[in-house]
Amino acid sequence: MLNLVSIVVGVITLPVMLLGLIPFLGSLNYLVIPLAVLGAALGALSDSNTGRNLNLIVLLVGFVRLWLGGFIF
Repeated sequence: MLNLVSIVVGVITLPVMLLGLIPFLGSLNYLVIPLAVLGAALGALSDSNTGRNLNLIVLLVGFVRLWLGGFIF
């Protein structure tokens, strides 16, 4: 059950992260990172790894985008 909740959080967070890849919308990743951490934590508590892996990928891409933008854009 927790894996399903983690996947839902990841599927909701993924389009927001993709929107944050557009220049001048990178600050959306400040919303993405806490949601991806929440989804990864829920996925870590479940028996399966699918939700955790999805959220870790979203978290990594969002963080790298913020880092490349100098944590501003």
